Amino acid sequence: MRPQRLEDIVGQQDLVGPGKIIARMVAAKLLSSMILYGPPGTGKTSIASAIAGSTKYAFRKLNAATDSKKDLQVVAEEAKMSGTVILLLDEIHRLDKTKQDFLLPHLESGRIILIGATTENPYININPAIRSRTQIFEVHPLSLEDIKTALNRAITDKARGLGQLDLHVDDDALAFMAGATNGDLRSALNGLELAAQSTPPDDTGAIHVTLTVAEACFQRKALIGDKNGDAHYDVISAFQKSIRGSDTDAALHYLAQLVAAGDLPSICRRLMVIAYEDIGMANLPAAARTVQAVQAAQQLGLPEGRIPLADAVIELCLSPKSNSGIAAIDAALADVMNGHNGAVPDHLKDAHYSGAKKLGHGNGYQFPHDFPGDWVQQQYLPDDLKHAEYYHPKANGRFETQLGEQYQRLLRANRRR
Repeated sequence: MRPQRLEDIVGQQDLVGPGKIIARMVAAKLLSSMILYGPPGTGKTSIASAIAGSTKYAFRKLNAATDSKKDLQVVAEEAKMSGTVILLLDEIHRLDKTKQDFLLPHLESGRIILIGATTENPYININPAIRSRTQIFEVHPLSLEDIKTALNRAITDKARGLGQLDLHVDDDALAFMAGATNGDLRSALNGLELAAQSTPPDDTGAIHVTLTVAEACFQRKALIGDKNGDAHYDVISAFQKSIRGSDTDAALHYLAQLVAAGDLPSICRRLMVIAYEDIGMANLPAAARTVQAVQAAQQLGLPEGRIPLADAVIELCLSPKSNSGIAAIDAALADVMNGHNGAVPDHLKDAHYSGAKKLGHGNGYQFPHDFPGDWVQQQYLPDDLKHAEYYHPKANGRFETQLGEQYQRLLRANRRR
């Protein structure tokens, strides 16, 4: 079911949809090397395959960890003969220096269009020499509707899917398959294929896949009340909103649903988001304790992991709440995204290299630790933003109240008010 054209790709429409960057690159035939990073089964290989199919360029796939420099040489020779080859290099974060040095001139010449695929953060795990010659795009877990669309295509496609079978999949079974893999389409398709091939046909030759069959093939139970495609994410949403609303019993109920479904990854990720998004500055020690509880749960696994998770949920529910942290960073991001970056003041610029002084970099900087109280009045924001205030403290807990008072004192002392 691998897509052959960009139009066939399910999900990732912010990259491949009409008018979006990869679609524009393909339409203009101005491809550049790129790195796609994100969880397994989210479409990295599909995007590479569809780009090749849409441009009619030769498409080759190698693995940076297991394939040798000789394999890269074969691709390079083919590129010299055919003009351009699209190379999907899986696990690009494991590319060693020898292979990297061989690839670099071919990337610069444009003979090889590299599409690197990785589940690791490329800004941390990929060599800067490769990173500087590629565009980096993040792919995200697919939505339930995206996965249901792809599963229905596989059920009806007679050439590449299961359309040659008289296959009937119940709505609740399809919804379960879509939600059971946390956005991993490959796993969802594998589960569908197993269900279809392992279920004996009835007297009429029809294969009937029920929710019970789907659960057996995915080795996971459906969430309680999971009768539609949105149930899984509805429970996660209700879990966060119950903690935000300080309803301990409701939060424990939704936690129990997620524990019963065995969805430890979603619980852990969501709890850490909640701790810093909804409690945050009002009780940062509780946020830190939540991270410890999550780490304990991951070490213990389920069912024992439910104990530290429950402790964290109870504390977060009963803690004062504040979203001032996320509001502050989003306000700052809005300025940056709208082009209000501003130049770094000269006295704050790096002065640790020869010639910096001649440029005026670092001149006039006052080292706070040389002054009483380790503080001195000076400007840190760019001139165009010197009056900006992104953080607006709340007074829902003693912790942030005290920080807020200090924030206001520093604003007044620095004459920004």
